[in-house]
Amino acid sequence: MRKPDVIMRHSHAKIPLRSLQVFEAAARCGSFTAAGTELGITQSGVSRQVADLEAVLGVALFTRNGARLTVTSAGQRLADQLADAFARTWAAVAEATRSDQVVILSMLPSVATRWFAPRLGRFMAAHPEIDLRITASRHLVDFAAEGIDAAIRYSPAPSPDLAATKLADETVRPVCTPDYARKLGLSAPDDLGRAVLLHGDIPENWDAWFAAAGCAQDPQPGPRLGDDGAILQAVLDHQGVALGRSLLVADDIASGRLVTPFETSLAASHAYWFVRPDSSPPTKATSAVQAWLLHAFGKDG
Repeated sequence: MRKPDVIMRHSHAKIPLRSLQVFEAAARCGSFTAAGTELGITQSGVSRQVADLEAVLGVALFTRNGARLTVTSAGQRLADQLADAFARTWAAVAEATRSDQVVILSMLPSVATRWFAPRLGRFMAAHPEIDLRITASRHLVDFAAEGIDAAIRYSPAPSPDLAATKLADETVRPVCTPDYARKLGLSAPDDLGRAVLLHGDIPENWDAWFAAAGCAQDPQPGPRLGDDGAILQAVLDHQGVALGRSLLVADDIASGRLVTPFETSLAASHAYWFVRPDSSPPTKATSAVQAWLLHAFGKDG
């Protein structure tokens, strides 16, 4: 009764890994020629490897109509599985060969551009031995699958399955350029009725700020930009007034590029957190990055 299993194992053992790699590239590229260019072999070499793989598996992986190449349904299923397997394999290889001094840190694009990038030189001067690599994205990273060591997250509270340290709270208040404030004569909150209000996706919105400022009028509708970096760039280009997160606008206010025309501010419901997987202890380099961030955020706060 166990013979089929033995035969199946033997059959799979005879499939060269190279043939699987060549097939996955051909399916992804949609062309034997393109796959050959990527892998550094000839078009005929790709064709031969795919044909040998089809013979071993006993299924057609492509349908060929002259020069046109189409992946079969069976071939697509295999290609999808191989793409995932190869991605995990190379991630595992990278993890195994990575130095303990490498730290991959994820953060929002707005935090990367508006807060971290101007301070990169300070970090490098403090820790020249650490190879810090920043990934900027808006999605919640999968630490294991994406090979991320730690992240700066902006949230009310981190996930309970993560080791988390609060870096800073912040406030939110209107910001604009000095020229824009002067041009519109922004001296009282009600003057914002003459301004273009830029809207973001943070919980502290214009309705909440107008209520806190005691304005009788409702905020005017205006352009909505989902990313704080884009909103602040529009503000710097004299396009309107936005609710700026204190840490992201601190440098621009200090330099005079932006001003806060009114004193009323909102306490942000979100905070900055340093988070990492709780399943294993941090490396010495990751701990050093955390300590530096705590100091830097605390100094700015």
